[in-house]
Amino acid sequence: MRAKAPLRLGLAGGGTDLSPFCDEFGGNVLNVTISVFAHCSIEERTDGLVGFHALDIEEAEELPVDAGYPLNGLVLHRGVYNRIVRQFNGDQPLPINVFTSVEAPPGSGLGSSSALVVAMVKAYAEYLSLPLGDYDVARLAFEIERVDLAMAGGRQDQYAAAFGGCNFIEFLPGDRVIVNPLRVHEAHWLEMEASLLVCHTGRSRVSSEIIENQTSAMRRNDGSSVTAMEQIKSDAIEMKLKLLRGDVRGVADVLGRSWDAKKRTARSVSNDRIDGIYQMAIDHGAWAGKISGAGGGGFMMLMVPPERKPALARQLCAADLRVLPFQFTLRGAESWTVQA
Repeated sequence: MRAKAPLRLGLAGGGTDLSPFCDEFGGNVLNVTISVFAHCSIEERTDGLVGFHALDIEEAEELPVDAGYPLNGLVLHRGVYNRIVRQFNGDQPLPINVFTSVEAPPGSGLGSSSALVVAMVKAYAEYLSLPLGDYDVARLAFEIERVDLAMAGGRQDQYAAAFGGCNFIEFLPGDRVIVNPLRVHEAHWLEMEASLLVCHTGRSRVSSEIIENQTSAMRRNDGSSVTAMEQIKSDAIEMKLKLLRGDVRGVADVLGRSWDAKKRTARSVSNDRIDGIYQMAIDHGAWAGKISGAGGGGFMMLMVPPERKPALARQLCAADLRVLPFQFTLRGAESWTVQA
């Protein structure tokens, strides 16, 4: 059994999917999935062991078959296994190998951890013939990460990976989620893709610290942070409208304004290195940009006139920054059975 799930670029609204903000005010997020994937394969074993193999980071563990494991080691693999066995297999252990890989480094800001959990859930659903729809997969992945594993984070990544494409996602009080797929005209879509450049800042980031700073500010009802979040929320609506109209230059303006607002939600969102890369990009023709994800590092999105994109890419590479080749993808998480 195999599955894959796409990673995403957070275009606007990131952070408004965090509690307690979305629980009180509701959140809006605009994101798009890209041709960078998390992968999972499952195969049966007959030797009474369970194997978890994270191929991209070259970590593996083999354990005596059991219905559940302590949450250490490869915690994502253990967390998904524990929940699937408990909820869908009657607490009966599964003697299997689980192989995973992700086509982006940890701490990328592209939702890689959540995409990996979604891919694993899809693979288990294929293996056990579970009738799970996209909302079911996303919700289950969210619960595994945020409840079972108590990992800090928002809600957009799981839904982006499960549904795929360009989505305006509403996170409403009462833990309600509505995924609105956008029907973007092909010409607008192509121009947006041609105008977007993504590069790695050279640093991974630990999003939990930034997220804790943001949620603490929300709990304290910090006026400046709440105001910034409201700006980010309204920016998601405005960017959606500009994208649907094909106003790519207007999308860039919103992107830059939203980045300024995001930096006001927590001091750790940006740093001297990120600010330096951003200014270098502006000096070489970029309209605007922002970090994808919580901030602090990972990948930066830059919007630039397409005719100036190659020169900017060369400048970034000359500064030892990795430019990420990608295309937008409309397909969400997928699974299939390998024929023997």
